[in-house]
Formats: sequence, C-alpha cells, structure tokens
Amino acid sequence: MELRHLRYFIAVAEELHFGRAAQVLGISQPPLSQQIQALEQEVGARLFERTNRRVELSEAGRLFLEEARLVLAQVDKAADVARRAQLGELGELKIGFTSSAPFNSTIPQAIFAFRQRFPAVHLKLKEMSSTQVAEALVDQSIQVGIMRPLPLPDSLSVVELLREPLVAVLSSKHPLAGGSEEGLHLAALAQEPFVFFPRSYGSGLYAQLLNLSRDAGFTPHFAQEAAEAMTIIGLVAAGLGVSVLPASYQRMRIDGVVYRRLLDPEAMTAVWLVQRQDQCSPMARAFVELLTRKTGGVS
Repeated sequence: MELRHLRYFIAVAEELHFGRAAQVLGISQPPLSQQIQALEQEVGARLFERTNRRVELSEAGRLFLEEARLVLAQVDKAADVARRAQLGELGELKIGFTSSAPFNSTIPQAIFAFRQRFPAVHLKLKEMSSTQVAEALVDQSIQVGIMRPLPLPDSLSVVELLREPLVAVLSSKHPLAGGSEEGLHLAALAQEPFVFFPRSYGSGLYAQLLNLSRDAGFTPHFAQEAAEAMTIIGLVAAGLGVSVLPASYQRMRIDGVVYRRLLDPEAMTAVWLVQRQDQCSPMARAFVELLTRKTGGVS
C-alpha cells in the first residue's frame, strides 16, 4: 500500500464521486477507479458502495477513512519536523558558556531573541570555564561555546562578540578606592595581594593578568584563589586582597566593593563565540548568525 492510495481514497471519500475526485487529484477517472479497486483488494474489504447513480462509503470505508486521515496527518507532521530540523527550527542545541558571559546584557538579550524566534529548539546551557568550553567543542559534547580568549586548536572557529575593559576590584576601604574614580594603572596594584581564579581553572583571564602585570613591571602575588567571580568579589569586600575582572561584573553590586577601570592600553578582554570548523548543525548555524548579528560580532 502506498501513500498515494490513501490520498486517492480520501479524495473519493470526500467527493463521493469518482469524476470529481479525479479532477481534484489531477488524474483521469479510469486509473483512479483501478487504484481504488486495488486498494480494496489489498485491504480485503469493500470501502465504497457503488451504484449507477451514487457512491457511498461502506461501514468499513468509514472506519478506514478515519485511520487514513490519521496516517497522512502523521506523515505530513514527520515531513514538517524534518523540514524544520533542516532549517534549525527544531531539536536541542548544547551551549557551553563561561560564567562571565551572561553579565553582559547583549548576550542574554540575543539568547532571548533566539528563543523567541525558535521556540521549539531546546537550549541546553552549561556553565564551564573557557578551557572546558574549548575541550567540549573538540569532543563534540557541545555545539557552540561562549568563552574568554584562549589559544584554540585549528579545528575551532572564532567570532568575537564583544570587547570590554578590565576593571580593578577594590575594597571600598582600600587607600586606592578614594580619588581613583577616573581609573588607575595596574602598576598601582603591584604590591597588593590578589584574589583570583586558580591557574588550573582555565578562565582565560589568568594568562591575560600575568601578561598585563609583566608589562607593568611586576608579578602578581596570588594570596587567595576562588573559582567563582562572586566569591572573588566577596573576598575583596572582606579585605583579603584586590582583583581584576571584566567590566561587566560591575553589575554585581556588593557592599564594600568599588570598581575602577584599568588605564593600561591593553587592559581589555573579549567574549568569543566558538564552534567547530566542520559544524553541520542548522540550529548551531542559526544561533551563531543571530548572536553575531545582535552583538555586532566579527570573525
């Protein structure tokens, strides 16, 4: 039994006239009559009661009509699912992101826009360090990554979503907190204990801080380590040291902490959108295109 047999049967059942059904289907009447007879033989039941003056559904035909419509509706649904999946409108998209990414308002806004445009796509978001994002892309456990700059293998491609300044995070009671509203140079922190991510965390900011410190003529002393930015800021508020973070963290208002922009020319950081060079997921491509457009990102 072929799907066209069901379509022929439904057309005749709805028109109750072979000639009109043939016109609807765009075929001639004799082949239509032959196909219906062949369908009845295959089903093993008479589907129509025919006379010279009228055609009516038999009881078997009436019940068969209900099932035939369900079958064709399911086939149409399956075809629609396949089409929408090909366009990136259905399925699951796995995204790894570094913890600082959501603090920049343009990224959450872009993700919201994607969800509005593709409501049937399930976004599976997982917070990771930048190193973990890169590793997950390589082993294909995620399809798209949002991370801070790190050396990456050639198998990954990068779009820079945005750049933002780095800021010094100081206790409000720190001597440098007063009179530095316009910013300060990193060298002013040379003798300060730092509260920062551990080297092993792979935040992408660790190597950058070392490079900036070297350019400023000192090596930072890491007195305290924490894997979460919120913890780092809290430890700074407690007077255990100073820190350097992306400016987007200024959205985290914590009593006892002030943020001061670093005036060093290279004190900038970026947020990257990363995927595999051989990315073949339509959903991932749609996400990358929308996020790049919303944030003005460049390759």
